[in-house]
Formats: sequence, structure tokens, C-alpha cells
Amino acid sequence: MGMKFDLKANDQTSKARAGTITTDHGTIETPIFMPVGTVASVKGVHQHELKEDINADIILGNTYHLYLRPKTHILEQAGGLHKFMNWNRPILTDSGGYQVYSLSGNNKITEEGVKFKSHIDGSTHFFSPESSMDIQRSIGADIIMAFDECTPYPCEYSYAKNSMHMTHRWLKRCIEHLEKTPLKYDYKQTFFPIVQGSTYKDLREQSSEFIASVGAEGNAIGGLSVGEPAEEMYEMTDIVCNILPKDKPRYLMGVGTPINILENIALGIDMFDCVMPTRNARNGMLFTAHGTINIKNKKWEDDFSPIDEMNITSVDTQYSKAYLRHLFAAKEYLGKQIATIHNLGFYMWLVREARKHILAGDFTTWKKTMVKQMDKRL
Repeated sequence: MGMKFDLKANDQTSKARAGTITTDHGTIETPIFMPVGTVASVKGVHQHELKEDINADIILGNTYHLYLRPKTHILEQAGGLHKFMNWNRPILTDSGGYQVYSLSGNNKITEEGVKFKSHIDGSTHFFSPESSMDIQRSIGADIIMAFDECTPYPCEYSYAKNSMHMTHRWLKRCIEHLEKTPLKYDYKQTFFPIVQGSTYKDLREQSSEFIASVGAEGNAIGGLSVGEPAEEMYEMTDIVCNILPKDKPRYLMGVGTPINILENIALGIDMFDCVMPTRNARNGMLFTAHGTINIKNKKWEDDFSPIDEMNITSVDTQYSKAYLRHLFAAKEYLGKQIATIHNLGFYMWLVREARKHILAGDFTTWKKTMVKQMDKRL
């Protein structure tokens, strides 16, 4: 069948929209947040918890990491990533481009592709647009990404411009290679190209127009949430969303805080991913509708109220703040697991509430209240 995107509602006072993405592994209600399952695992969370507690429609896998470990031949023998990790809902894979950017001290970028050293054993490897497509075929995600270069921030205009044009040339190579590469498994894969251009308005416009002209089934925005001020992120997102086709899903890569997510939904973004809810959970930071909590603080030592009074996930009702603080103080792994389930559950609740309010027609009013509440430290 492949992917199908249906717009269900447009907010009247913003560019927010609610839709559904249908894939061969199930339906995704948008706007959606995708938990990051870097190496075939969302850190500290069982797959049944992702389904039952967090209710994730889709998760993200990482091409760079899965290529290095467990390696593509293992994934092929297993029948693809879905079967390997026992996850029967949709998966999206990035192309490895972001890891190449984040490991910039260990790589060399040329027109042909990127030579890099493994963070595991220092061995040398090479990614090209073609090999990235081959690896993503082997992984078998429902949605796969074009190979691109993610520019750093700040970035000289000339570098951003040259990088953007190279990303566009790489995109053509990705498409040409996919057209002659058969599917590995008995379901369709959908390909998203990526808009680049750093924080330069004219480059973002050029890139958006080029990406839109490709006519892909969905589109992504890369190179943001890499250190730029939030207002610059929103400005670039707004520019891009005004150009990308309205009848295709838009994925803002690597974003972000709960407030970032709501503000970008208001600009027309449908899909998000970020390591923040899981990484911050492991460090004791909890996100709630009323603000953020550092559960390690002494103030929670004798607070026997639920982790979150809104009871977003089962762990919020089962455990108290005092108990969770104790687990962190005792360095018990269970503390990190409980915090991770809570944070991912909160992110999922947030995008589902946003959807409800878009459908109800009062998204902007609700968003303003939520942003004010979530900006507090409890």
C-alpha cells in the first residue's frame, strides 16, 4: 500500500493541522512525537511499555548506529528491524547524516560522501547517498530519509550554501538509486527528502522550493535545533512550511522541548523526534503540564503525591515523587526507567492534546496556557 496522508482539520488561528499517516505497519495520528530508538531500543523502555503505557504510534531508528551494531546482515537475517526488535508498528530511520555532523571531529566530507571513524572501535567507514539507501532498505523502516549534511550553528553563509547544494545533489542520487533498488521485505517504504540552509532565509526558501519540486510523499526539515536561538528556529520553520506542500506530512528533525513542539505545531509541523525526554529522564528531569521537576532535589524527599497528578501513564499513579527521588539517590536503574516512561508518556499526551484542540478549534488558546505553565520550574 505504501504511505497515505489525510488532513483532518486545520486550525483557524494558526497553521496547526491534524491528520493521519497510514503505513503498512499501522496508522499514525498527527501531530506526533516519535520516541528515539537509536540502536533498536528506546533506552530503558520495553516495547510493550511503548505500546501500552506510552502508546507510541511510531518510533525512530538510527541508520549510523544500526549499521555499526548489530550490522545490516543481522537485521536482514532477522527479517528487518521490526521483527528483530519485536515492534509491529511503524518505524522511521534517519539517514546517518546527523551522526556524521555530530561526530565532525572524526569525518571527512566530499562530493562522493562521508568517510568517518566508528565511535565503537575507531574503524573507518564510508557513507554515500547510495549506501545510505541500501542500509535503510536492509533496516526496513516504513519511512526512510535522504542522505544530507547537517550544517553546524553558527555557520558561514558560503558554507551553508555549498552544503545545501551538495545535499540537493545527494538527494538526486538517493532517488536514482532507490528507483533501481528492490524492496527487501513485503511492505512499502516511503522516502522523505530534507530541507537544509542553516538559518539563512534565502537558502531555506531555495531549499524548500527544490525539495517541494521533487514531489516526495513527505518532507523533512533538518539543520535546526543545533544550537540556534528558538526564535530563529521558529522563523526558519515558518518560511519552510509556507513553501512545502500542504497535502504532505512535514517532519521537523531533532526537536525538541515541549514548548518547541507546541510552537512548531502552530507553524504547521506534523512530526517530531528528540532524545530530550529520555536523556533528561535519566538525569532526573521530569516534564509535566505544570512545569519541569528535578526529582533529585531534596524538596521531593517527603512528597508522597503521585509523580504527576494528571496520571498520564501508569507509573504516575503507581509511584510517588518521594519514591522516585529515593531511587535516584540510591542510583537504582528503576528510577531512570520510571522517569523515562513518564517523560515519553507526557510528550505523547502533549501531541495528542494538541490534536484534540486542533480538532475542537481552540488550539491557540490552549497552547498559550500550556506554554506559560510548562515554562515553570517546580
